[in-house]
Amino acid sequence: MTSICAVTCVKLDDDQRIGYPAKNFGMHFPFRVEPLIYAFASKLSCDYRGGHWEMYALCNGGFYMAPSWEGPLHVSCENGFQGRLSADALGITACLYAYSHLSFSSRLDFAKACACQYHLLRQLMLDHPEAEAILRATD
Repeated sequence: MTSICAVTCVKLDDDQRIGYPAKNFGMHFPFRVEPLIYAFASKLSCDYRGGHWEMYALCNGGFYMAPSWEGPLHVSCENGFQGRLSADALGITACLYAYSHLSFSSRLDFAKACACQYHLLRQLMLDHPEAEAILRATD
């Protein structure tokens, strides 16, 4: 019988903020992945206006980032979801949107990396306190 362990995350230190995302996405991170995550956060929440983001490494090899923001943010999605998400949940949602979008890249190695990161992050999201809202926002 196998047991399924919860996926955990660790906030990256300043000296890890370049290397860890590069390990997962290569040179595409600063040019394609990171800007798209910011763009999705802006599109999803009119409350979000930029700022510092924290980066997280997942124990399963995944990665996500979330804005450093106090309090909930109003989120409105094209699928009809409207609600409030914490900054952490907004970051997860924006990353899931970005990874999904980028998984259709014509560069197959990059597309595979993004699809893999989507599924690794989704494993963490399923145990998140706001999993139901994130699922509704990404459905």
